[in-house]
Amino acid sequence: MSFLKRIPALLIAAVVFCAPLVTAVVVLQPTTAVAQAPAADAPKAAVPAAPVVTKEAVENPYGIKAMLDHGDWVSKGTLAILVIMSMGTWYILIVKLFEQFRLMRESNEVGESFWAAGSLQQGIDGLKEGSAFRFIGESGIKATSHHSGLMGDVDLNEWVTMSIQRASENVQNRTQDGLAFLATVGSTAPFVGLFGTVWGIYHALTAIGIAGQASIDKVAGPVGEALIMTAIGLAVAVPAVLAYNWLVRRNKVVMERVRAFSADLHSVLLSASGKKK
Repeated sequence: MSFLKRIPALLIAAVVFCAPLVTAVVVLQPTTAVAQAPAADAPKAAVPAAPVVTKEAVENPYGIKAMLDHGDWVSKGTLAILVIMSMGTWYILIVKLFEQFRLMRESNEVGESFWAAGSLQQGIDGLKEGSAFRFIGESGIKATSHHSGLMGDVDLNEWVTMSIQRASENVQNRTQDGLAFLATVGSTAPFVGLFGTVWGIYHALTAIGIAGQASIDKVAGPVGEALIMTAIGLAVAVPAVLAYNWLVRRNKVVMERVRAFSADLHSVLLSASGKKK
């Protein structure tokens, strides 16, 4: 009976002892579920996009445009001289190449048709007007037909030789037209550019003296102008020198053909003159 009386007290003690455990289990289960839910349902974090790098076009304040805008009449005049030299160089190069190609073509025509003609006059008439070879042929025929008067005292061989030689030298002088300009440009353009360089350095020193300090913004403009002048002078001189050497070499090839034609023509003229006598 005493044990039965103790049962309510034991039940109450068990309830009191187990109540905190039950409460802890009940509280911990929702917390764990709530803590795990965001991990399962949370959206993935977005990867940030790579920043787009935009290059801003920065205008060069010390370039050719700035030199034209802010340069004085000396620098602009020097640049104009260099531009004229460059234009003349390329003009002469193109014109002389065209003349050399024409002489080579005429030389081929002479080899194909002139010597196959029935007579010298027919061969000369078959050449184009203004042709160098026609000019030499006409000079030779004129020398044989006008060998009279005071010229009659000169030996025919020497007279024909001198006439053909003068005509050949005339053709050679025509092929050399413009080469003196190329040689002048090639030798003087670097010094013209150097003058622009010296003038730019003078402006740099003047800017330093006025500002009282050698800051980069005071020196960069004039020094950049000086370097630009140097580069332009070299850019003008180098093509002129190369063009001069190339054209001289090609003129030698052309004149070899002209001299060969002159020598053959001289022999034919003397032979024809001997037959007439």
